[in-house]
Amino acid sequence: MPNHSHVLYRKHKRALPIISHGQGVYLWDTSGKRYIDASGGAVVVNVGHGVAEIADALRAQAAQVGYAHATMFTSDALEQLADRLAARLPLRDARLFFVSSGSEAIETALKLARQAQIARGESSRDKAISRWGSYHGATLGALAITGKPALRRFFEPMLHDMPHIPPAYCYRCSFDLTYPSCALRCADALEIEIKCQGAHTVAAFIAEPIVGATLGAVAPPAGYWQRIREICDRYGVLLIADEVMTGMGRTGRWFAVEQWNVRPDILCIGKGITGGYAPLSATAARGDLIDLLWEVTGDFNHGGTFSHHAVAAAAGLATLEYIIARDLIARAETLGARLGDKLHTALDNHPNVGDVRGQGMLWTVEFVADRATKQPFPVSAQLASRIFDQAFADGLIVYAMSGCADGVAGDHVMIAPPFVVTENELDEIVVRLRTAVDAAV
Repeated sequence: MPNHSHVLYRKHKRALPIISHGQGVYLWDTSGKRYIDASGGAVVVNVGHGVAEIADALRAQAAQVGYAHATMFTSDALEQLADRLAARLPLRDARLFFVSSGSEAIETALKLARQAQIARGESSRDKAISRWGSYHGATLGALAITGKPALRRFFEPMLHDMPHIPPAYCYRCSFDLTYPSCALRCADALEIEIKCQGAHTVAAFIAEPIVGATLGAVAPPAGYWQRIREICDRYGVLLIADEVMTGMGRTGRWFAVEQWNVRPDILCIGKGITGGYAPLSATAARGDLIDLLWEVTGDFNHGGTFSHHAVAAAAGLATLEYIIARDLIARAETLGARLGDKLHTALDNHPNVGDVRGQGMLWTVEFVADRATKQPFPVSAQLASRIFDQAFADGLIVYAMSGCADGVAGDHVMIAPPFVVTENELDEIVVRLRTAVDAAV
């Protein structure tokens, strides 16, 4: 980091090295230090760094035309990307609205759900139920449905708050129950909340199929998503799957929700859609919802200056083709299982590891002060941050988070490398992680 910078940094006390270049799972700074990117940044990089094909696609599209407004033009890259994604989405006749970030995709989904309910003749439906322990974005609409108290605290007076239900988090069950004797109490909480709010007021339920950063790779128990789909159908509530983190192969499927054979009504994509090469996200919806909206209410009342951006779409198309050509989603499933085995072997018996969980290339290690009681470390210990600092100093990048236990306390780190990672590189990641954990604890 320069001695003086006009950049407003998110963490102003952390000295940031200047990035130089990357290749595969590695990054180098301008001092020549090498880092192994074991988290794909913020769980973004799925195809690896330094992919020439994607860089060439960006360059070629920018040379043809950099910008054309979405109300005036479309582009070949955009149309091809939409067609290719629609063929893989777990939605009937999917229609996609392209924006620039996960938060924007969530905002788009909320607006779309509201307008679809109006088109259905249900104008009183203006609420979106979500879950505590979730993360859906930093804009005010997305923050209103986000379930992480630490992110909401400063801005709560500005939020049009939305109802939340407990997460499907078996390691720390909100109801102090055990699966399967719990009979999916966490799923039935949605029906209870819909009734409390009044079904005529609820437009949508939104959730991450596998919870991402806030709780750390938390998958629900078997039957959860099927029960959620049934409840939504029973009360006319649209189901929104937030796949900003889990989509595009991260869990070993194109989309995580597919493993439960559940079809949402709306699905949000981000992060891996371009592998980090350009800002792009998308909100996809069932075609019949969009047809009804057009028929009844006219155009979709939403937009953005950089929506449907041709250069970003070219990056998305090149990323998609790269994933398919190298069968990277099957690789994420196969090598991801080996990553999980290695993490279990290295950390299951550590006195301060409470849980190792995940699937595909999305894994989390949760830390506790006491394994028997699952008591987290005190917030003042800043354990996740210390683990990150130790790892980073040793050239290992992990994604460290806090608040998984009760919204404030609780530490975990996520391991989510690019899908091109090799088995030897997985060994390097696990060894360096164990070293960082031991040093920090």
